[in-house]
Amino acid sequence: MTRAFLFPGQGAQTIGMGKALAEEYPAAKLVFDAVDEALGEKLSALIWDGEQDQLTLTANAQPALMATSLAAMAALEAEGVTVEAAAYVAGHSLGEYSALCAAGALSLADTARLLRIRGKAMQEAVPVGEGAMAALLGLDFETAMRVAEAASQGAVCQAANDNDPGQVVVSGHREAVERAVEIAKGEGAKRAVMLPVSAPFHCALMQPAADAMSEALSHVELSAPRVPVVANVVAAAESSAPVLRGHLVDQVTGSVRWRESVMWMAAHGVTETWEIGAGKALTGMIRRIDRSLATRQVGTPDEVRATAAALAEG
Repeated sequence: MTRAFLFPGQGAQTIGMGKALAEEYPAAKLVFDAVDEALGEKLSALIWDGEQDQLTLTANAQPALMATSLAAMAALEAEGVTVEAAAYVAGHSLGEYSALCAAGALSLADTARLLRIRGKAMQEAVPVGEGAMAALLGLDFETAMRVAEAASQGAVCQAANDNDPGQVVVSGHREAVERAVEIAKGEGAKRAVMLPVSAPFHCALMQPAADAMSEALSHVELSAPRVPVVANVVAAAESSAPVLRGHLVDQVTGSVRWRESVMWMAAHGVTETWEIGAGKALTGMIRRIDRSLATRQVGTPDEVRATAAALAEG
């Protein structure tokens, strides 16, 4: 098996995620402790015992999901599995930061602080109510792009997430996204629904957040990753730290090319993917993109042990 380690994005957050890992693996607990220290607050208390609506706030969800993914990686390492067991790492949107941290390109503390900045900047880039996102189900990416262009009418409406062959998310000004929903139905979409999100991510309206990330990233050390990172905005592997830094800035306003990223990995020898952290959204997408890829979820102590045992058996 040639593996890729994949790290989830926003939407996978649940109260209690990672708690069992922290209770069973001291190394996983240290991850949450380090994130708490970097942020100057007990984010772990919110993750494990807080309210879902507070955890879902973008500024909390982003570092929280990263912490859970890195805790799972720490548990794997405690079982003898390092990131070098993967040929590539990749993450969905904020998950790209988790991937970079797992691959040693960013420190854990810097990753936590960057994601707090990113979450706040993305939330504040557009006044509440002015932006929106919608999922277009049953349309391919090219059709969804045409729908978004037709809906724009002088406003912003872009294909933001190319998740899998039948799921594209559009993002932009609310009135344009609402037009896209109606146009998509006429283009044969199985469903077209507005999403309960707090901001229009991954479109041109996020430029203030991209500027904030450019400034924040200029102050942190970003090293060459130990494993190549398949970047969202280019859907190809990269190992150059300066190039990856630029991709993180471009990612804020650019499309998450997840379908293409998975196809690129499959074309370059990947036969198995591990979804590391909370939830199973990426696993579902991968099954719809390429059913020949084996999938595995690694988010609980039992899954960590089973994964390490399977790897040891070859």
